[in-house]
Amino acid sequence: MKIAILSPFYPYRGGIAQFSAMLYTTLEKEGHEVKAFNFKRLYPDLLFPGKTQYVEEGDQAIPVPSERLLDSIDPFSYGRTVKALKSFQPDVLIIAYWMSFFAPAYAHIAHRMKKHCRVITLIHNAIPHEPRFFDRPLASLLFKQSYGFVVMSRTVEEDLLKLRPQAHYINNPHPLYNHFGNRIDKTEACRRLSLLPGKRTLLFFGLIRDYKGVDLLIQAMDELDDTYQLVIAGEAYGSFDKYQALIDQSAARDRIRVYNRYISDEEIPTFFSAADALILPYRSATQSGVVSVAYHYDLPMVATPVGDFPQSIGLPQTGIVVSDISSQALAKGINELFTPANQTLFPANIIREKTALSWETLTEKLIHLSAE
Repeated sequence: MKIAILSPFYPYRGGIAQFSAMLYTTLEKEGHEVKAFNFKRLYPDLLFPGKTQYVEEGDQAIPVPSERLLDSIDPFSYGRTVKALKSFQPDVLIIAYWMSFFAPAYAHIAHRMKKHCRVITLIHNAIPHEPRFFDRPLASLLFKQSYGFVVMSRTVEEDLLKLRPQAHYINNPHPLYNHFGNRIDKTEACRRLSLLPGKRTLLFFGLIRDYKGVDLLIQAMDELDDTYQLVIAGEAYGSFDKYQALIDQSAARDRIRVYNRYISDEEIPTFFSAADALILPYRSATQSGVVSVAYHYDLPMVATPVGDFPQSIGLPQTGIVVSDISSQALAKGINELFTPANQTLFPANIIREKTALSWETLTEKLIHLSAE
C-alpha cells in the first residue's frame, strides 16, 4: 500500500514528530511504500513559547527523509502540498492532528485529496488542554473531510464523537516510546543528577504548563515524609516563578530538584533510571506520551483521575490513579504505591502491559481501517 503521512518530522522535535517517525518506520518495515510530507514552517517564532522547535545536539530523533512543503501560515503552500501529494498517488493519507491552529491548512488539503485517496486523521488531541472558542468548529472543519480516524484514549474518542457522531474510527492505546535507550544503574543516575542517596525518587517529566498540576505535586511533598525526594524535569512554557515560590515555602524544599529546561533525548535514560515512580498530577489530559516512556523504563505511576489515566494506568494496575485532583490525594496515592504488595504487583503488570503496546498492533488496525 502507498501511504503518505502529513505531520511534523525531523528536524522538528517533540512528541508528534517522534510518534510520526515511529509510525513511518513501522509501516516501512512492514513493506508499505511510505512517504513523509513535512512542514516547511510549523509555528511562527512569535507563537512558539519554548526555546526552539528543532532537534538539538543530544536528541535521538529518527531522521526520517521528508518533503518539507507545508507552511502553517502561508495558504499558497497548501496548494503546493496537494500537488506533491497527488504526484505521489497514495492509497492513504494520514494526517497528524493535535491543535486547531493547523486545521485550516489540513482541512484544505484533506478536501482536495479525499477524491484521490482515503484520508485518515490520527488525533492526538481533538480539543486542546487549554481550549478556546474556535477549537471545536475548526476541528469539525477537518473531521468532515476525513474518511476515518485513529484515537488513542477514551477522552479523545468522546471528543471525536461529539463533533462527528458517525465517525469511522479505531481506538488503539499509545504505543511504547522505546527508542530512547535502556535503563542505566540507578546509583549512577542519581549521582549524575546530584540526588540525595537512599531516597524514594519521584519524577515529574515533560513540558511544565498550568494544566499539568506541578503546583499540586510540590504541595504534596509537604505531606510526605523525608524518605521522598522530587525531580521536576522539563521546560516551563511561561514563568516558573509561581512554582519556585511554592518550592521556597515548602518544608521539603531541600528535597526538590528542578531542571527547568528542555531535556534532551540522550538524558532521558538518566532521569527515568533515577526515578522510583513517575507522577502525573494533571488537572486535564487526553493520553500522554510520557506514560509510554515510563512503561519502557518499567516505572510505576501515580496519576490524577483525568483523561486516559484510568484506562492506561488504573485498568492494567500499573500504578495508582488517585481519587481526586488534589495534593492530599496525590500524597496518599504515592504512599500507597510504595506498599510491599504494590511493589510486587505493579512491576509484573508493567511487563505484561508492554507486550500489548506495540507499533505493529497500531499499524495493523490502521491498515484495516483504511481498507474497509
